[in-house]
Parts: sequence; structure tokens; C-alpha cells
Amino acid sequence: MVWKPHVTVAAVVEQDGRFLLVEERVGNGDLVLNQPAGHLEDQETLIDAVCRETREETAWRFHPEAVTGIYLWRNPDNGRTFLRVNFCGQVSDHNPKQPLDEGIIKTHWLSADEILREEQRLRSPLVTRGLQDYLDGTRHPLSVLTHLDNNGETW
Repeated sequence: MVWKPHVTVAAVVEQDGRFLLVEERVGNGDLVLNQPAGHLEDQETLIDAVCRETREETAWRFHPEAVTGIYLWRNPDNGRTFLRVNFCGQVSDHNPKQPLDEGIIKTHWLSADEILREEQRLRSPLVTRGLQDYLDGTRHPLSVLTHLDNNGETW
């Protein structure tokens, strides 16, 4: 069997002391909270992926400013491994008429304390870790991410 980690991205968005989260229904039917997040698609940059996922899941346009963390996590329930790149940034251009991505029930703006009180409802420990690194001031420039083509050229 070939081991392949799932490459995902997530957006940490703070506005007026509150953080943008999505409430989503997962495979087992549970409702969980997560940052806007999702999988990297073929021929997509990590930055494009986080902008697309945030728009699809929240109807907000995301403007990434920095990388707050890169995490490798194995889900103990199913053994799947995730490599997650967390970004922070701002949002604009909300489209309230846009349907949200499949599985997304609604969006929430919650304080850090409210998020931590919901720990049992968080999709994974990546939510808490990404929030904590953001609150601790971890910021890496977007230039740490390099996307190379087959010739070694950036794209």
C-alpha cells in the first residue's frame, strides 16, 4: 500500500477580536467547527487553494498575509495523515447570496475563548494549534512557499 498524506490549507481570519469558522457536517454525521480549510487541487498553488477554499466555504474573499504554521497530523480514528499549511489574512467582498460548499452548514465569528470552550466540537487538534500559533504571533512570509514546475521554474 502506498502512503499518501492529504495536503490541506486553512485560513485564520480575525476581525474585531473574533475568528471566522465554519460549522460543517462530517462523514459520520457530526457537526464540527473548523477554520475555512480544504484540500490542495491538482496544478493549484497553496495560496490559490486557501483563497478558493475560503471563498467556497464562507462566501468571503481571503487575502493571505503570512503562513502561521505547517503541521503534520495523523488522525487516530482512521490513520489518515494530513499535511496542513495554515495562513492568516483578511477577508473582503462577502457575497451573502453565494451557496456554501457541500457540508458547510453556516459560518460563525467566535472569540478565541469561545473556540477553546468548543474544543470537543473542533474538527481536529489542528484548529486549536493553528489558532494558538496565530495568537502567539507566529508569522512567516508568503515567500517561504515556492511552487516549481518540471523545469524547476517558479509558477
